[in-house]
Amino acid sequence: MVDQAPLRQLRQIRLEKLKAMTDQKVDPYPAKATRSQSITQALKSLDLETAVVGRIMAWRGHGKIQFADLKDQTGKMQIVFKADVLNDRQFKLLEKFDIGDFLAAQGQVFKTSSGEISVLANNFQLLSKSLRPLPSKWYGLKDKEERFRKRYLDLLMNSEAKQILDVRWQIERAIREFLWQEQYIEVETPVLQNLYGGTNARPFTTHINSLDRDMYLRIAPELYLKRLIIGGYERIFEIARNFRNEGMDQAHQPEFTMMEFYEAYADYHRIMDLTEGLVKYAAKVVNGNYKLKVGEHKVDLGGKWRRITIDEAVKEHLGIDWESVSEEEIRELLSKHKFQVPGVFTREKALFIIYDHLVTRKLIQPTWVIDYPLDVSPLSRNHRSKKGRAERFEGYIGGREICDGWSEVVSELEQRRRFEVEQKNMKAGDDEAQPLDEEFLEALSFGCPPLGGIGIGIDRLVMFLTNTWSIREVIAFPLMKPKE
Repeated sequence: MVDQAPLRQLRQIRLEKLKAMTDQKVDPYPAKATRSQSITQALKSLDLETAVVGRIMAWRGHGKIQFADLKDQTGKMQIVFKADVLNDRQFKLLEKFDIGDFLAAQGQVFKTSSGEISVLANNFQLLSKSLRPLPSKWYGLKDKEERFRKRYLDLLMNSEAKQILDVRWQIERAIREFLWQEQYIEVETPVLQNLYGGTNARPFTTHINSLDRDMYLRIAPELYLKRLIIGGYERIFEIARNFRNEGMDQAHQPEFTMMEFYEAYADYHRIMDLTEGLVKYAAKVVNGNYKLKVGEHKVDLGGKWRRITIDEAVKEHLGIDWESVSEEEIRELLSKHKFQVPGVFTREKALFIIYDHLVTRKLIQPTWVIDYPLDVSPLSRNHRSKKGRAERFEGYIGGREICDGWSEVVSELEQRRRFEVEQKNMKAGDDEAQPLDEEFLEALSFGCPPLGGIGIGIDRLVMFLTNTWSIREVIAFPLMKPKE
């Protein structure tokens, strides 16, 4: 079955086989197929009749007996074709099949002399004729860029790639199951928005022809989810596609998936507790336990996760007591590492920049870093006892942030003041500052209950739970530069 002829010649050979089949009144693309079992089920049905379907992944044999490896979503199984079981026309038709074709096979499940569970076909049907040969598993998709451009081939030939995506879907299902058990309702909010908000990020702009106006792709669903809370919902979540017009690297894509949930009458302590349970639940579903490998580190999700303030984290890992350090020393440290503070300079912004660049990668075991500077938390509630701090937290595992949440600002007046500070930052050059959203402020003016919320990066959570350190591996079709 393997032919080293150039691709064009191989395609022509397959086209000729296609024509020969149609000339013999064989439909190469029937509308449906008969299947009684998945391949995984058929493998457990020794001595019983079955009807299976799938793609031909290998073909071997000669003379009076032929073998095909058939693959469906659940697994792979050998199909055996014998000349003394099939009629002459059927057996002759096998010459027109190629690796990559889709096939339906009916027959009895038996065990070969070598011990392999197989189907002895007494009937079969072509389901789809492929016109290009599949790439070699080891040599056909060596280029990583090509793997992601032709993701369908990568998933077909690379079981490890498909397994990562299988785990992704399991994680998303586990998240839903966990939150449903907690009486949460899954909701939807707009992707196209008149004004972006909900986090600090640069948006994508688009144009609505029918309205002749520019709009934005959402950077976060937060402000609309809060509107639903104001409208009477108490526990809601959304698994949302977000868009941020920023850099691409191992951990960032412009289009990505976030899960946000909000609970009325809850604060950031309750949200941390709930999120800890959610991540543990997802890990147990995927891995069967709480002990994982993240990079070269062994991580244990079991037990109570550590909670440490951002000031304590900086002191522990950098030896800097932020309360006593001078502004001159802060500026020297920023200059040494070539860090920039966006917008209007403040000590608290500098604290966050230094922490974010120098400390976070050292947070290997599950850690909640809490009580962030108010200056970098425009939607977070003022801390109840710490001036200049917000009731905000981030969760870290394996040196990567996996979530960001807080007790929410529910006062219209306080939120307006925060937005006004953001406007000053925007004018000072911070292109990630949030705009003033009058419609959201109007909604807050009708009253909002005490509220806690969080955003969890689904892509990063999958990376962590599969020990995968490229975001492109955990997205089915990551954004790629156009091929030159």
